[in-house]
Amino acid sequence: MSTNIFWQESPIGKTERQKLLNQKGCVVWITGLSGSGKSTLACSLSRELYTRGKLSYILDGDNLRHGLNKDLGFKAEDRVENIRRVGEVAKLFADAGLICIASLISPYRKDRDACKPFTFRLFSLKNILFDVYMNMSLQLCEARDPKGLYKLARAGKIKGFTGIDDPYESPLNCEIELKEKEGECPSPVAMAEEVIAYLEAKGFLQNQ
Repeated sequence: MSTNIFWQESPIGKTERQKLLNQKGCVVWITGLSGSGKSTLACSLSRELYTRGKLSYILDGDNLRHGLNKDLGFKAEDRVENIRRVGEVAKLFADAGLICIASLISPYRKDRDACKPFTFRLFSLKNILFDVYMNMSLQLCEARDPKGLYKLARAGKIKGFTGIDDPYESPLNCEIELKEKEGECPSPVAMAEEVIAYLEAKGFLQNQ
């Protein structure tokens, strides 16, 4: 950890930012296997929030590897650092008053748990991060295979692929669990509405 650094206070705080946006900052962390519909849900959720006049921002795992995390591979230690960085960025978005939607496989339970509770300086943000578990079977995800990654993994062209030769550790406690129905993923709008209903119930879509 760096030494001789000091926190620079801002004249505009989180309360003022939330009042301006008429919402409360939080993080919706979407986790699940590749092909489970994480990005689809993230985009649908962002659109539905927008129609309600709520400001959100998506932190997509693949997109972040084009910039912030482009120096990281897929070894276990790189995945740990990947989640740590995303957690820190998500924390800043939530402090800014935005609804941050983080969409990542985030396969290891301990790495997800390390992001919760958040601590921003001396303030606990333990009630602002909500796990959304895309509980879709490997069979469904592999059948969908939108990026063709399972095919490459099965052919041995991708090593350490989650669900094939690297584990996915499902959440033990999550706020929202979305399951397949009759072998199909629910519609993006239906899933987004379920998440929005949860955020409304928790008071994050209005400033109080």
